[in-house]
Amino acid sequence: MADLTIGANGISLVFSNEAEIQDMIAVEAITAGQPVYQTSAGKAGVADANAGGKQQFRGIALKTTAAGKACPVLRRGHLAGYVLSGVAYDGIVYLSDTAGSLADAAGTMSVNCGRVVALPDPDLTKILFVQADLLRAWA
Repeated sequence: MADLTIGANGISLVFSNEAEIQDMIAVEAITAGQPVYQTSAGKAGVADANAGGKQQFRGIALKTTAAGKACPVLRRGHLAGYVLSGVAYDGIVYLSDTAGSLADAAGTMSVNCGRVVALPDPDLTKILFVQADLLRAWA
């Protein structure tokens, strides 16, 4: 399993008019591009596939946020900026065992976070389609 990295330009929302974004209060510092989970108090924290209670995916933080502040979380939509060269088109992206990271293979708990899709440009640029709160694994 390899963790995905974010390119030098950071993440950016693609097709913003189709995105589902929800503000959540951060329970800890969260960096743009990190997957988040929802605490039992209803706040956003950094998700982790091998930490009890954090093994859930509620979306991707769209901006770096301090604890106690509102953090916009992409629940459904397209993101550019992840280095996806090692993931095939239509490949699933998972929550990583590294806190706050995504990976190209399942972590301790298999938590699906999105799929790699192509932009309709001549290079078929790979972007990530994010979909939170999946109740069962994608086949």
